[in-house]
Amino acid sequence: MASVKNLKKEINYVLGDIVNIVYVWEMTNGGKPTEESDKLVDSIYEKFDGLMSKANVKNVENKKAHFKQIRSEYEEAANQFVAQVNELK
Repeated sequence: MASVKNLKKEINYVLGDIVNIVYVWEMTNGGKPTEESDKLVDSIYEKFDGLMSKANVKNVENKKAHFKQIRSEYEEAANQFVAQVNELK
């Protein structure tokens, strides 16, 4: 794996871009947040906080496996969030 720093940046950029996409969707569909879009943004922020907390853990036995698990969890979450953005009405 590359570096922990790059993983954190990637998580920040990708999840941040998804939040921006939700905001753009809101602006093009009425200009106001909907209950559904607010819930999506909140869940993205919660996932971001959880992933960053896991990435900041220092006392891990197998660092490679730990960060590999974080990466897979992040990729899965990002794919789910994109699917949810596509389903917004």
